[in-house]
Amino acid sequence: MSIMQSKLRETDKTTLRQLRNEGWIPSVVYGYKTESTPISVKERDLIDTLHETGRNGVIKLNVDGKDVNVVLSDYQSDVLIGNITHADFLAINMTEELEVEATINLVGQSPGEKEGGTIQQPLWELTIRVKPSDIPESIDVDVSELQIGDTLLVSDIRDKVKFEILNDDETALVTISAPRTEAEMEALDETTETKAEPEVIGEGKEA
Repeated sequence: MSIMQSKLRETDKTTLRQLRNEGWIPSVVYGYKTESTPISVKERDLIDTLHETGRNGVIKLNVDGKDVNVVLSDYQSDVLIGNITHADFLAINMTEELEVEATINLVGQSPGEKEGGTIQQPLWELTIRVKPSDIPESIDVDVSELQIGDTLLVSDIRDKVKFEILNDDETALVTISAPRTEAEMEALDETTETKAEPEVIGEGKEA
């Protein structure tokens, strides 16, 4: 695992603006045996590291000359430009479990889809408790046996994974809904057309 470098920083607005202009991300690191410390990291370094470790992967971060095991706890980004504007790093104990969000990855094609059903995924992430070294990049959920009308719940996969899922058993992961009937499609089209009709201000009123 490569070590990502950081540097201590000031917290005034002028410094923050200058750091971002120079390609640095204002950040903070806190957690296990680590006081909350304002730092900055190179945006390019963070992006490359996340490509290597994954969103939930353990990062070895050098903080003021000391290597610390961290995970990316949170980050903010500019919605217009897309670049990261701030990052929070959580220092962790590699022997203790922690709670993380893991992306759900659907695998296979269900017979229900082949028959015209629509796959619906109401949940995109699961909250799990796991040791840092065992954090999965994603959680594969097999849908290859789902028929039209079937729903896959958290309880259906709980015993198939090697970590603790914190979501409720009755939480739905995937549902295969029946194809819409012709009448339902016509009603949907009519509703869409009605919403699309522009409102004429003052229509029907005398001048």
